[in-house]
Amino acid sequence: MQADDLPRFEERFKALLNENTIREIANFQSQLNREVQDIKERIAQINRSLEEIEYNPGRYIALEIQDTRDMELRQFRMDLRQCTEGSLSSHEAAQYAEHKFLQVKAIIERFRGREGTTELDKRWTRKVTDVRQWFAFAASERWLEDHSEHEHYTDSGGKSGGQKEKLAYTILAASLAYQFGLQADRASQQSFRFVVIDEAFGRGSDESARFGLDLFKAMGLQLLVVTPLQKIHIIEPYVASVGFVHSKEGGESLLRHLTIDEYRKEKEAYLAT
Repeated sequence: MQADDLPRFEERFKALLNENTIREIANFQSQLNREVQDIKERIAQINRSLEEIEYNPGRYIALEIQDTRDMELRQFRMDLRQCTEGSLSSHEAAQYAEHKFLQVKAIIERFRGREGTTELDKRWTRKVTDVRQWFAFAASERWLEDHSEHEHYTDSGGKSGGQKEKLAYTILAASLAYQFGLQADRASQQSFRFVVIDEAFGRGSDESARFGLDLFKAMGLQLLVVTPLQKIHIIEPYVASVGFVHSKEGGESLLRHLTIDEYRKEKEAYLAT
């Protein structure tokens, strides 16, 4: 061993392990942490928009983000931390190199897929590296006056139909805003934020429909609302034009494009006859 100068190679191995392998794991962890921070910042932006919308008289909704209780995810985050803790302190290299190598090896083997558990490891990898899965989300209804909590929602159980609709609209608008990277103070900027809402929109109450439209407006979303005529009075203040589809006596359907002012004038003329 001495003749082959193996001690020198051992030291070289430890140095490369510390400088390369563990450092790459540290870089990987840093990237995941940046994604975590991005999620938190987006939620904060969305909450600033939600605070401007009155959910109930004198109250607004805020989204809350908490670490998940999923043990598989918690274990992965702990294992990742253990791989990098103290790994960049060169004077301690001899004490932890082999141990760190085994920790890193265990994670990388699962990423690559172990023999006999390849599909299971693939699902695990997709799960643990999707930082959105690291969190559980809830909604907090708070008073505008002092921001104290009125009610906490983890689901819509026990709520009336109207309250369920409003909560669903809130989560939908927040999800869309998250996907588009929107916030209220940037809603006027030119970008494509197109959302189609089908006729299911017309089945809820007028109050919840107005609430949903106010939310979408605050988030700067561009809407195409497909709805029967009975809900048009709710939608009018939020749109600039309408595509009016009419079928007379079951014949071919006709589509007319009208500005909202033209539509109102024709409606008034029709009602006056």
